[in-house]
Amino acid sequence: MVIEEPLGITAVFSDGTECTRWVNSLAHGEKHSTKNPVLARQLLDGLADLVHPHGRVDQENTLAGYLGGIRVFTNGLAELGFTGGAADLTRARLAAHWLSGKHRPVDEGRARAMLRRLDDLHGVLRPDVRELVDGRRFVSHRRRDRNVTQPYSETEWSRLTEVCRTAVKKSYAAHRLAVRTAEAGRDPRAGGWTDANLSWLYARLGPVEAASFATWSSAHPSGLPKVRFPWRPTWEAAKLFPTVKTMLGYRLLFGVYTGIVPDGLDDLGLGDVDWAGDRTILLNYVKGRTAEESRTLTTRATRLLQQWTEHSSLSRQFAPPELRDALWVRYDPQGRGPWITVPATVTTIRQWVVDQGLVGDDGKPLALNMHRIRTTYDSMRDRRAWAGSRRATLDPNRSPQVEGDHYLGAGTAKQRALVDEIIAEAQNDMLRRAEAPVVLAGEDVLELVRDYPQKVAALGLDDAALAALVGGSRDVFTAACGDQLSGLHGPKGKPCPARPWVCLLCPLALFTPRHLPNLMRLRAFFARQWDQMTQAEFMGVFGRYDQRLAEILAPDAHFTSKALLAAAAQVTDDDTELPLRPEEATR
Repeated sequence: MVIEEPLGITAVFSDGTECTRWVNSLAHGEKHSTKNPVLARQLLDGLADLVHPHGRVDQENTLAGYLGGIRVFTNGLAELGFTGGAADLTRARLAAHWLSGKHRPVDEGRARAMLRRLDDLHGVLRPDVRELVDGRRFVSHRRRDRNVTQPYSETEWSRLTEVCRTAVKKSYAAHRLAVRTAEAGRDPRAGGWTDANLSWLYARLGPVEAASFATWSSAHPSGLPKVRFPWRPTWEAAKLFPTVKTMLGYRLLFGVYTGIVPDGLDDLGLGDVDWAGDRTILLNYVKGRTAEESRTLTTRATRLLQQWTEHSSLSRQFAPPELRDALWVRYDPQGRGPWITVPATVTTIRQWVVDQGLVGDDGKPLALNMHRIRTTYDSMRDRRAWAGSRRATLDPNRSPQVEGDHYLGAGTAKQRALVDEIIAEAQNDMLRRAEAPVVLAGEDVLELVRDYPQKVAALGLDDAALAALVGGSRDVFTAACGDQLSGLHGPKGKPCPARPWVCLLCPLALFTPRHLPNLMRLRAFFARQWDQMTQAEFMGVFGRYDQRLAEILAPDAHFTSKALLAAAAQVTDDDTELPLRPEEATR
């Protein structure tokens, strides 16, 4: 195998850092080399246009991942016998490589991104190859059986929320106190080096370095003890200018309040915040796997965002112009800045967890995962408004399949128990609806006991109660009810809140000749609803009740034609005949 001289790329990121990384590295041997330098060089050309400031690659680790993706892609194709350039790629070659299962899903995504950008710049791919590159990933088809990200338990979620709220509250209180202290201070050259005067200086010059203090104050007779420089400026400035630890409290709590994807939160800027009135914010963000999305923030998320912009407003005055519009701009006294906008490192997040005393249910420091915060947010959301529509997803930016596979399936133990209970209730409800209606041609208890012995046994009523049921003492609008306090359609022990047509499918309902007029009025109501609703709407709301009503009122099935005609003659075909709500009216 011939290894050419190292192929690499030099990048300068938004925080000013510069790095050079290599595709080929002779020091690390074959594992860190490419077997197809021609294609690797072309992919580097595409990668260069994905790196800041042209693209979204803005960290050294991300850049290293793309370079690793080049090695995986070119070496995988070489194993299949391909050593040409991008113009020689075919759909069959790409499909064979991506279906081989010898690489991670992220490597396929990176290879597709570099090929797309290369073709955008130079138009080297064949049209059918470009179509394949723009299509769905092969590897994602095999990932549906992976373990979904599990949500935090309710106690962990509660602790995380409370810790973040406390951290935000304390840091903001310290910031406001520091601002008031700075307003009460004066020029240290005239007033001496007190805490108030130091804050005054920081508020006007920013968190300047120690050497700047010494030069600036050298002419003052009171002097400035240099021994204070290494630590005092950082300690004081952190109150006025939020650091990464302060930012983490806001960033995590904002994720708890909104459930926005981590990559969308990390890249937010002030330009993404649109005010809709005085108290509502429409937040635009970019989800890396899809495209631009938006969300109307809740009241508490809006307040938190307002507080953070105020907390960081002083920092924006001194940050470089290119960083001022970043939402999470902050002061970095450790030397990477002094102003940075990049996401917090894993090490920093772990240390923040320890400092805040945040622990999981196992008593150990809580393992913070930004994706788990999003999953838990969706898991904890109120699902009462969901009505089964394919459009009724928790997040309108997700398909029902993605939501079902990766979000709704990840619930807490209590939520899973509730889901099991709902499923059991739904199955019992389906069984009850399959039962035949209880219809009496007369009003005789003996007829009820003779024709429906199992139903009478299931009701568990004594002779007096059965007589009241048949005699009319337990009548509701549509039927006689075996037990209005059963809780079948509402809270147990309270009168049933079901609408009149719901009784048609209720296993506690008993239909007798005296109910015929109201049943006919209900039939007329269904006819009026049919006229003003689409077929799909009517069948979804009233379809199964209309079918049951037709079964009960079938001529000579339960009641005589004469009785049916007599009942129909009492109907005036008007909404006032039924106990309807305003939204249920037909005219």
